[in-house]
Amino acid sequence: MGNIDIIKVTTKKDRKTFAHFGNELYKDSEYAVPDLEFDVLDTFDPKKNAAYDFCEAELFLARKDGKVVGRVAAIINHRANETWNVRNVRFGYLDFIDDMEVSAALLKTVEDWGRERGMTSIQGPMGFTDFDKEGMLVEGFDKLGSLTALYNYPYYVSHMDAHGYGKEVDWVQIRVAVPEGMPDKFKRGAEMIMRRYGLKIRKLTAGMVLRQGYGQKIFDLLNAAYAPLFGFSQLSQRQIDSYVKTYFGLVDLKFVTLVLDKDDNLIGVAVTMNLLARAIRKAKGRIFPFGWFHLLKALKFKMEDTVEMILIAIKPEYQGKGVNSLFFYDLIPIYQKAGFKYAETAPQLEENLKELNQWRILNPEFPKRRRCYCRKL
Repeated sequence: MGNIDIIKVTTKKDRKTFAHFGNELYKDSEYAVPDLEFDVLDTFDPKKNAAYDFCEAELFLARKDGKVVGRVAAIINHRANETWNVRNVRFGYLDFIDDMEVSAALLKTVEDWGRERGMTSIQGPMGFTDFDKEGMLVEGFDKLGSLTALYNYPYYVSHMDAHGYGKEVDWVQIRVAVPEGMPDKFKRGAEMIMRRYGLKIRKLTAGMVLRQGYGQKIFDLLNAAYAPLFGFSQLSQRQIDSYVKTYFGLVDLKFVTLVLDKDDNLIGVAVTMNLLARAIRKAKGRIFPFGWFHLLKALKFKMEDTVEMILIAIKPEYQGKGVNSLFFYDLIPIYQKAGFKYAETAPQLEENLKELNQWRILNPEFPKRRRCYCRKL
């Protein structure tokens, strides 16, 4: 049995090794979607990731007989801990070969790191914020992964059980068939809701993002709508500025729907996009030298058969009033024209019944389930 060494990542070379390890581990998987390695590097760069304003983090690699066999990130989100009155250390980017000693060593490293900083419990996999990938896959290992969610081998679950970790919360993903026509119930319901509350649908444009402040308005809405959800911490202004700059240039705006009230205040948003999983697999997680071509093709030209519903948010006082139907009313014809056959959500908390119940009319499937594990320190 070889010796396991845990190395704190400090050098540029080790950072690249950390970013690449997951892609190397899953290179033969037909379901995993590679990490975009530049994005992993940027995530753990305090100059580029505004979450470091209220978080701290450390990266670790596991080596056995001189070979890298695992990785993990230790993260403390102080703002979330203050919001929820907890002292949690998070583990994220946890990947390892099927070796109980390796996974135990990685988790123990995060546990010890957290204890040294006064933490009393550990949870994960989670990132800096809710806008990072979170939740270990526990069902749906034979389904293609996505840009917005983690994928892991089935053996991860037995490792977590063996190391004494239990369920804290689960997320599910919802998959529905795009209707061939507009369901009458959606049409009647959406038109009734618009009349009753004086609401209107509007499409987002680049000008609205850049000159009318809608990027800021969307993230202000997310801060309000997501505030009660598990582990959420308010996005800072520096985070919002970064997200607006980074992501609205990538999203095809015809797949984004806004809902405004009678005074043109933003009260709802749905951000969706063409599934990028296959394009990222072709790029093998790297933009250069040729990976950009596959991503650009998927973003702008060649639609897959599935659209990802990245996020849906509604102003708290309008939740439970049927506003979600307006998103479907607007997007179903657009999806039909683009040739999408299916729509799949990002992970949704299983306890968020308001969100889950809106899908019932479309006979939803729940192909993937993810779990946040926890234990006391």
